[in-house]
Amino acid sequence: MPKESIDLKAPLEKVLLVILDIREKQKQWDIKNVQKEMEELVIACAGVIVDSMVVKVSKPTASYLITESKVNEIVNLLTIKNVDTVIFSHDLKGSQQRNLEEKLHVKTIDRTQLILDIFVRHATTQEGKMQVELAQLQYLLPRLVGKGIELSQLGGGIGTLGPGETKLEVDRRRIDQRITRLTRNLDEVVSHRALTRKKRKEKGVPTVSLVGYTNAGKSTLLNILTDAGQKTKDGLFTTLDSLSRQMLLPNHQKVIISDTVGFMHDLPHHLIEAFRATLEEVKEADLLLHVLDVSDPNFRDLHEAVQTVLKELDSLDRPTITVLNKLDKLDKNTKWAEFENLFENSVCISAMNKVNIDKLLAKISEMVGGFFVEINADIPINRMDLVNLAHDEGQVYSVKYYNEKINIRASVPSHIAGKFQ
Repeated sequence: MPKESIDLKAPLEKVLLVILDIREKQKQWDIKNVQKEMEELVIACAGVIVDSMVVKVSKPTASYLITESKVNEIVNLLTIKNVDTVIFSHDLKGSQQRNLEEKLHVKTIDRTQLILDIFVRHATTQEGKMQVELAQLQYLLPRLVGKGIELSQLGGGIGTLGPGETKLEVDRRRIDQRITRLTRNLDEVVSHRALTRKKRKEKGVPTVSLVGYTNAGKSTLLNILTDAGQKTKDGLFTTLDSLSRQMLLPNHQKVIISDTVGFMHDLPHHLIEAFRATLEEVKEADLLLHVLDVSDPNFRDLHEAVQTVLKELDSLDRPTITVLNKLDKLDKNTKWAEFENLFENSVCISAMNKVNIDKLLAKISEMVGGFFVEINADIPINRMDLVNLAHDEGQVYSVKYYNEKINIRASVPSHIAGKFQ
């Protein structure tokens, strides 16, 4: 489906942020952190925040999510501020969104729509675009009845970069058909990836997957380790499309390392479902590199948010190295060991300045070492193919030639070690 083009020269959209502090909801994040993250999401959508307000809600209301008196406060604020869009930090039901727009007379969207808008802007591959469109349609389907201003305006803006023809003219049946088609196509992607992973495992090549909170520095690290040339930018969700590259460790072991979409706290479940083709790389990885931005004062919360998503992916039991990134942003007197003591199997690095990368590589070599065995074998003099195999697939320590035999000492993948006995 054709998508609307993004006019990079269009004036910045003026946004009023409404940060919900819902008392009945378990508070995992400080409300200031929620506000900070919402501000970053708006910036990633090329919006400008003209004002923000925190609304405490003892119990969500059916009509507006917030009380009518708070809605009136927003109305009064809108008469003073020149606002294009009101964005809520909590998901809105279709009826709530419609009621708010009728009352506020401006486009009103929620956090999930904001995230989806960023996804649209950053999806580049066919697979990435399919995954984003599926997430959009799954979000749109239960909200079809009474969709408000954001579907009736043709001018676009934050939250309106929809999947092309899925505007006013589509009905539930057509969306269901499109969801079915996209799901089928992504199933084929999943099958193809599974076949590729099977071939890698047959060759004894371990797989390493980069995971972490969005903007933790995963793509920068991938570029440092593999010269992948992955696009990097200081912002949320700049990488949506999975990218895999081969990497040679210092001990000459080959591994495949993959970048994945960044995680976020309270990530909507249907986004995880839509990106399952990409996230399968995480579920099947032999080793995870959890990249954590330790320069963020709330890095413990970021770590916990990623752990929550990994639990949903049934991947908490994967062997993991916690990569404590962005040392370059810390005070020079900071003791790195204090951070490393907080997490098991952790290494402090600066991917930007290439600090401690050697230590990280050594740690990866140590963690994947179980996939390799050391051999000291005598093989027939005419079996140079085995010598070549050891050079190709592992690390050769010594080769000694005798009249009728060759002695070889090497570290090779366990699945081929038997060939040398």
